[in-house]
Amino acid sequence: MQINMTVLYEDNHIIAVSKTCHEIVQGDKTGDTPLSEMVKAYIKEKYQKPGEVFLGVTHRLDRPTTGVVLFARTSKALTRLNAMFQSHEQIRKTYWAIVERTENGKVKTENGEVKTENGEAIKLEHYLWRNEKQNKSFIVKQGTKDAKRAVLSYRAIAQSDRYTLLEVNLETGRHHQIRCQLSAIGSPIKGDLKYGAKRSNPDGGIALHARKIEFIHPVSKQPISITAPVPEDTLWKLLEEQI
Repeated sequence: MQINMTVLYEDNHIIAVSKTCHEIVQGDKTGDTPLSEMVKAYIKEKYQKPGEVFLGVTHRLDRPTTGVVLFARTSKALTRLNAMFQSHEQIRKTYWAIVERTENGKVKTENGEVKTENGEAIKLEHYLWRNEKQNKSFIVKQGTKDAKRAVLSYRAIAQSDRYTLLEVNLETGRHHQIRCQLSAIGSPIKGDLKYGAKRSNPDGGIALHARKIEFIHPVSKQPISITAPVPEDTLWKLLEEQI
C-alpha cells in the first residue's frame, strides 16, 4: 500500500492526520482504501510492528470534507476518547467553512438579518432529521420522530469578493450538521451541491475544513491542540492570509 498522508501529531496512545477530500475515514461500500488502513500501514512500517496493528476510530469526517482526524493507538485511549466525543466534554472541534456571500456580499443569519463584521458569534439551533436513503439531513419541527437537536455557533473571520470564511464551533455532532444548518440560513458551503451550492469544486470536495481539535489527552491528561493546514487551493490561501 502506498502511504501518502500528513501526520499532524503522534505519541504512544494517539495519532492525528490531515484528511484530503478524496479519502474516507472508515471502509464503506465503495471499497476504497480508508484512511484508517493507511494509518495502520504507516504505524506498522515506521515502528516495525509484527502482526495486526491496533487503531481505533474516534470520530469521522464526511468524504468531501478535509482536515484533522484523530485516531486512538491503544484501547485505553479509544475508550476514553469515545466517552469525550459522546459527552462533548474536554474536547472541542473547530471548523472553517467557505460560504457563498449573499445580500450585497453579506452573510445571512437565521432570522434573515445580515452580518458583515468579523468576530461576532451567531448561534444556530435546529432539529435535524436524517434520510438514510438520500444520505442527507433536513431541518424539521421539534418533536418530529427521530429528529435530533443540532446547535452550533459561527463567526465571519475573512472575506473575499464572492465568499466569506466562517469559523464554526459545534455544540452537538449530528449527521451533516454544519452543511445542513448553514444551507438553511441561505449560506451553503462552496461546492456542496447536495445542500444548495451553485456549482461543484474542481477537486470534487466541499469547502468545509476540520481546522483544529483541542482536548485533554486521554492518558497523560495534558491539554493537546492539533491544527490541520488548509487545502492547497488559491481561495483557501487567500482567505487564510487575512487572519
